[in-house]
Amino acid sequence: MTHLIEAKNLNTHYAASHILRDVNFHVARGETVGLMGRNGMGKSTLLKSIMGLVKPSGGTVQVMGRDMTGRAPYEIAQLGIAYVPEGRGIFGNLSVVENLKMAARAGTSGKRDWTYERVLETFPRLQERLGHGGQQLSGGEQQMLTIGRALMTNPDLLILDEATEGLAPLIAREIWRICGLIRETGISSIIVDKNWKHVTQVTDRNVILVKGQVVFEGSSDALRAQPEVLAQHLGV
Repeated sequence: MTHLIEAKNLNTHYAASHILRDVNFHVARGETVGLMGRNGMGKSTLLKSIMGLVKPSGGTVQVMGRDMTGRAPYEIAQLGIAYVPEGRGIFGNLSVVENLKMAARAGTSGKRDWTYERVLETFPRLQERLGHGGQQLSGGEQQMLTIGRALMTNPDLLILDEATEGLAPLIAREIWRICGLIRETGISSIIVDKNWKHVTQVTDRNVILVKGQVVFEGSSDALRAQPEVLAQHLGV
């Protein structure tokens, strides 16, 4: 299997705080990976280190087989990586249409499977709010918009940090449906969310971080079969 992303012995500091400690992490082509752990365990830092938003203090990050350690985020995005950050990061002064169309481009293979029309078919709620500004949308609608905008780049890998945090159960259910749909299309994903039950329904493999170190890596079936691991590291 070809690894789209491979982090080896990754260490990341925030000033004197040592956040990631010799983390090894990879995502294969067509694979959906859940990244789990309690708050403050290094999940977002790992994603930011992969995306070039935080420069690692040690180790390497390879993207599509190329060493991209510490490179600029736009260079990493150009290799087919789409990042939906915690907090969403939509452009509040732009309309739904503008947020989507500004991101439209062909993927690394030249394909445009995810068109404007396909995104609206996938997110019918956005279809009803095309003229609304980003700041006028609910939290769930903003999350749909950020995912839709990411898909407009026709990525090989979608990174989704805190997929359903703060969303009403009905909206969260819709986000999980979309995550499953994305998986079926063959796009690789990294999904961070506190709800391990929903995460493992749409992932092939899962990684748990504790204090910046990998303490579990295995299939969704393997994780569900180990309630002691869930209780110890996820508090369930």
